[in-house]
Amino acid sequence: MTQIIQLGQPPIDVTIKRSARARRLSLRISGVDGKVSLTLPRFSSASEAQGFLREKEGWIRKHLDKQPDLAAVEPGAMIPIEGAERQIVETATRVVKLHPHWVEVPYGADKTAPRIRAFLKNLARDRLSAASQHYAGLIGREFGKITLRDTRSRWGSCTSEGNLMYSWRLILAPVEVLDYVAAHEVCHLAEMNHSAAYWANVAAVMPGYKAHRKWLRDNGGALHRFQF
Repeated sequence: MTQIIQLGQPPIDVTIKRSARARRLSLRISGVDGKVSLTLPRFSSASEAQGFLREKEGWIRKHLDKQPDLAAVEPGAMIPIEGAERQIVETATRVVKLHPHWVEVPYGADKTAPRIRAFLKNLARDRLSAASQHYAGLIGREFGKITLRDTRSRWGSCTSEGNLMYSWRLILAPVEVLDYVAAHEVCHLAEMNHSAAYWANVAAVMPGYKAHRKWLRDNGGALHRFQF
């Protein structure tokens, strides 16, 4: 069972959840959309939850102030594609076209976001397929199918059957970062863990991976602010 309560002024919506498995109060702020949630042990009282939130209000507001603003995908807006900022420009084109400093879209502002989303997903599939093939060749492994999703909790995954999943939003990140995620997941074909042997494989195929991993940790959340 969940409920929404408001904290302070201006009010902050907080989703309250109860869990039979929870052993303590657990506060979370989504790095994607800034939603605040509080998980309570089954027998915690409403007054206990409210007191806890009042104590944490300053901390919550501090973190919400750091959240990136949501960005509409519309004509005139800027959007990063392969790490390069490009302006969305309406023209008489019949298809979406990518240029070094802008992205061309057909007239019809109400269809801009879905058109660009479809274009980016196709571009992401091409780039991630090529990168996966490259790194799989380096470690002498083969993978199954590639699936693209708009995941919020992870950028990629590799199943025990050798299938790969990626977030298509990686196409918004710098090329090297997309390549790192492909290398990361492909290396799981050899080591289904994060052992020293696994990281040695990642370092062997991408010696500078730590910088790209850090970029994703520091900036990855902002890739979700674009509203398609």
